[in-house]
Amino acid sequence: MHQDSGLQGADAGAADAIDAGTAEAFLSHDQTLRHAPGPYFGAYGGRWMPESLIAALDELQDTFEKAKADPEFTAQVAELNKNYAGRPSLLTEAQRFAEHCGGVRVFLKREDLNHTGSHKINNVLGQALIAKRMGKTRVIAETGAGQHGVASATAAALLGLECVVYMGAEDTRRQALNVARMQLLGATVIPVTNGSQTLKDAINDALRDWVANVETTHYLLGTAAGAHPFPSMVRYFHEVIGDEAREQILEQTGKLPDAVCACVGGGSNAIGMFHGFLDDRDVALYGFEAGGEGVETGRHAATITLGRPGVLHGARSYLMQDEDGQTMESHSISAGLDYPGVGPEHAYLADIGRAKYEPITDAEAMEAFKILSRTEGIIPAIETAHALAGAMKVGQRLAADLAPGEQASDKIIVVNLSGRGDKDVATAAGYFDLLPDDSAEQEIAQEGEQL
Repeated sequence: MHQDSGLQGADAGAADAIDAGTAEAFLSHDQTLRHAPGPYFGAYGGRWMPESLIAALDELQDTFEKAKADPEFTAQVAELNKNYAGRPSLLTEAQRFAEHCGGVRVFLKREDLNHTGSHKINNVLGQALIAKRMGKTRVIAETGAGQHGVASATAAALLGLECVVYMGAEDTRRQALNVARMQLLGATVIPVTNGSQTLKDAINDALRDWVANVETTHYLLGTAAGAHPFPSMVRYFHEVIGDEAREQILEQTGKLPDAVCACVGGGSNAIGMFHGFLDDRDVALYGFEAGGEGVETGRHAATITLGRPGVLHGARSYLMQDEDGQTMESHSISAGLDYPGVGPEHAYLADIGRAKYEPITDAEAMEAFKILSRTEGIIPAIETAHALAGAMKVGQRLAADLAPGEQASDKIIVVNLSGRGDKDVATAAGYFDLLPDDSAEQEIAQEGEQL
């Protein structure tokens, strides 16, 4: 969806200017940034959607607010997180990887150890329970890397919901193993052949489905973007990441980290991780975007770095757009970061200077992918590898800027290890030329097609 698509805005006047008062109050330590309710985050957010979906969004917001206030619901979410998803996830010190980060201490928040292999399970369990509360019998989802699709199919199987997943045709090729997983879990996977055949186009088709089937269907959006209340709701279910990490790092080291790092596409894992530290002014927050083949080439997904404010998929935020205001195609070796927009809360955090966002190229991410695999025995998702590459840069900067008497080992970085790399083995093997031919990738793709 583009700015000229005839969308309806709710309280659009509130988005005319950045909330300078909130920014000034935060910087003077008088304002909390945690639990921002929406619909706007400064100049960003809102509800720019077809009129046919406004009632559904109102119902979703009402159900969500009532659920948060219901001890039975929060207890149910906590029970599923603990006994189904496997929370709390570990916080692991990566001592050998730290040698590549200037010698600072590096801790990994192990979302890769969650059931289904990523942070995505946190959000889908909560939203699937919301869907049941609304009496919906069907959920739809978009997916890029396939992790959100797998998590959605998992939650649907657990709770007895029909599940349809929209996935760009290019991404079904890149992530054929996850296509097979979704189908094994009972989901219908629909390849999207429009546009660039990636995540943006999958969201477009999912929104069309929702418009056509709104009475029976909940759109289980996977990132902290989209129309209100999705950014706030997705963040709410992912806040557990940062809350756990903050408690764990204090327990293990006795102090807060100097920096927290996460990869950013739409921004769900990052906003969940950042949230635990938002009001800790001395903790630097870094989001690492997909720099693709280099931001100077135009083939990237560095939305905050080079984007401009506009409206995409129901919310005002930064997005990659051309001189005519039309959304540009993005590029990343990582399917999950191959998106030309970003969640509105990230746009706001960037504007007020609370978080910094930097691009990481495909080559830098793949080098970090290899280094973590060979120093810690942990194969990360390629999305996550962008955060690892960023942590290497941040660590080296911290080590180069020590106060008199300080050592690099006095500095601490926490990295959100948002997902494991099983799904990316074929891509990595091809990238590093580890196979004599592409037979392994073809075999995986054929398995997905047969299912």
